[in-house]
Amino acid sequence: MTFSVPIQVSQAVSNHPYPLIFATVSGAHLYGFASPDSDWDLRGVHLLPAAEVLGLFDPQETIEQEQKEGGVELDLVTHDARKFFGLLLKRNGYVLEQLYSPLVVHTSPEHKELKEIAKGCITRYHSHHYLGFAATQWELFEKEQPRRIKPLLYTYRVLLTGIHLVNTGEVEANLVRLNEEFRSTGISELIARKSSGKEQSTLADADVDAHRREYERLRSELEVAAEQSHLPEAPSARAALSDLLVRLRRTTYDHGARRQRS
Repeated sequence: MTFSVPIQVSQAVSNHPYPLIFATVSGAHLYGFASPDSDWDLRGVHLLPAAEVLGLFDPQETIEQEQKEGGVELDLVTHDARKFFGLLLKRNGYVLEQLYSPLVVHTSPEHKELKEIAKGCITRYHSHHYLGFAATQWELFEKEQPRRIKPLLYTYRVLLTGIHLVNTGEVEANLVRLNEEFRSTGISELIARKSSGKEQSTLADADVDAHRREYERLRSELEVAAEQSHLPEAPSARAALSDLLVRLRRTTYDHGARRQRS
């Protein structure tokens, strides 16, 4: 998928201190309802050198970088391959969405291989991730005054992503495309308001009851879809992920050894 990002986004990825397996765009830009003032959420996987993993010092398993420059605010978070692979095996929907995001800033042959292997990590119990995240966002939406559109859109997004995932085994995080399938009442209007307005756009109290009913309906639909899903109950990709990780580490070790000899 071809798309453009601000130069600051590309530079942040290029300046990462470790080799990257991939870096993709997540957040509101991926979900299809970015506002003009939305920040850029970048997620990815870095590869630590073998010497740092095998030594006595604590390795940098997660690196977080935030910056605001030229009116562009961005948040870059990457995990070392070992940590990311472990999250894939824990039925974590976030990492699946990052891995399969079509908004790719940096890629590699290993990124392509990982996407194939990770299909064996998708289970019916990813529904727990999406049900939990939806409940958190709905609680946030309910307690705020005035109520913001953003947590409501996140609630809808995770529920529809979860239903689609357990029904098809495919990761789709874009709410616009999801709603072409589900046609949930009111979502298109919310997306239009959020995308054309500000990040903190709010909703009138009179509209809340209708959205509460839709939230409860979609939550029940996800629970039923998970029960009826043909997806496996547990991941089957542990061995393949381990093999890929070993090969990646050997690459960094061989590279380091060559540098020492030269």
